Amino acid sequence: MRNESIELVEVGPRDGLQNESDIISTADKLAMIERMIGYGARRLEVASFVHPQRVPQMADAEDVIAALPDRGDVTYIGLTLNKRGVLRGLATREGGRRGIDQAGCVVVASDTFGQKNQGQTIKQGTAETRDMIRFAKAEGLSAQVTISAAFGCPFEGEVKPETVLAIAEELAAESPAEIALADTIGVGVPAQVEDLFARLRELLHGRIPMRAHFHDTRATGIANAWAAFKSGVRTFDASLGGLGGCPFAPNATGNIATEDLVYMMEQSGVDSGIELSSAIAANRWFAGILGRELPSRVARAA
Repeated sequence: MRNESIELVEVGPRDGLQNESDIISTADKLAMIERMIGYGARRLEVASFVHPQRVPQMADAEDVIAALPDRGDVTYIGLTLNKRGVLRGLATREGGRRGIDQAGCVVVASDTFGQKNQGQTIKQGTAETRDMIRFAKAEGLSAQVTISAAFGCPFEGEVKPETVLAIAEELAAESPAEIALADTIGVGVPAQVEDLFARLRELLHGRIPMRAHFHDTRATGIANAWAAFKSGVRTFDASLGGLGGCPFAPNATGNIATEDLVYMMEQSGVDSGIELSSAIAANRWFAGILGRELPSRVARAA
């Protein structure tokens, strides 16, 4: 497996911070992003275009994006939950500014959770997301999509694989840059992950890349990442230190930690492009900003 590699999408600046009760300054967010680029992150989810009353931590999205390092080798992603979000993302590119490079769209695979998260049923969310992808692409902006709560819902419980695959089939018609499955509340287990991604891979026939997004609520996140890798996934979301959580999902804890994913992959002979020692150093620095130790097990053991 020594010739294998993965792409890591660093979601710490958005998903990692959105659940923090203390507002992180714009300057500290930018310093975090610079350290992430320094340890090798080349795709970063830097902000979300949501109403500040819903997610106060993201109120400075445009200020963060305006001050991002202008690097040709780095892709910046902005989360967009509706067409207004796409319009805000496009506005960051006006006047010759760099802005975001990619819109991250989301469909929730649960009516109840979807209505709490973004005021939409599955049917409504799928239809609007298809429109968003078409609109973004027509305006010259790349767009990818995540199917959230793909392995379970905090309100409805089980999410049937057929529901997830039906959503994916509709979204694939718009040819997004990639389709991700997200275990938003960390209920999935490796057998379930391996099966669902194998079925998604068969559905997509290699036309659209897959991405995986795991939370570590029940300490299965890293095992799930390996199961996804075995099913053909080569792009993974992770968050520095294991920060994160969904404001609209009760008891949902952080993403899988960048350091933990990198350690597992590289010890298994899979290159991540991330310098682990530098990621651990960034973890220690940001722990000082927050005033507490971060969840990453690898960083704690270092």
